[in-house]
Amino acid sequence: MGRRAIYSGSKFEELAGYSRALVDGDWIFVSATSGYDAQSGGFPASAEAQARRALRTISEALAQADASLRDIVTVRVYLAARDDVVPVSRVLGETFADPRPTNTTILCGFPVEEIKVEIEAVARRIQAGDR
Repeated sequence: MGRRAIYSGSKFEELAGYSRALVDGDWIFVSATSGYDAQSGGFPASAEAQARRALRTISEALAQADASLRDIVTVRVYLAARDDVVPVSRVLGETFADPRPTNTTILCGFPVEEIKVEIEAVARRIQAGDR
């Protein structure tokens, strides 16, 4: 199996020359994904809503790779504000079931002021017999 790129159509993917996700065999590497809402052309107001939107975008990319959120083995969460750690963590807790993926949360700045959270993920497709 070769490598295959997945694109979401984000203008940032074209600008910065990256893929939303890269499939390499059973592994899927998903770029840090913000909560940008293409329909509204902006970002939801809260970090919690942005996290939900980012997970939806990640889920859509994984579906194109014949995988799902259940296949995620690790997430990295980037947050602009310490106060958003608990609300975003709750979203992750609602999203992932056992076995839950590993998680690293990092406080940082973003190039776009409206971004409050980005989520990066690595997934490995689970074979039908392994579920």
